[in-house]
Amino acid sequence: MEKKHVIITALFGLVLLSNPLFAQKLLTDKPAAERAKMQTQRMAGILKLDSAQIRKVESINLVYAQRLDPIMLGNANRMSKLKAVRALQSEKEAELKQVLSQEQFNQFKQQQQERKDEIRKNRKS
Repeated sequence: MEKKHVIITALFGLVLLSNPLFAQKLLTDKPAAERAKMQTQRMAGILKLDSAQIRKVESINLVYAQRLDPIMLGNANRMSKLKAVRALQSEKEAELKQVLSQEQFNQFKQQQQERKDEIRKNRKS
């Protein structure tokens, strides 16, 4: 029984570790509207957004997903793209801060930092 438990845990861990690799590729293949909708759904669940907030957040996510596409598909070097994405993200955060409560915004920033840490960790592996 114990051996079975270890095997199941190991398989579950492998699935969790491999998922970000596939998700990143799949997200770039999806249209901006679909990416914005997925992001809004994730935020709504994590941040417990009300219906008015969901509408506003979805609108913000859509605008910035559409603005992100030309940057990512452009011919600029990696550093230029990174600077442009960071500037875009700062603008987006300023808009989200107007929609979310202070607690929700803090939770959003914490979630964002956790994702960054996970990406860095996976990159080193």
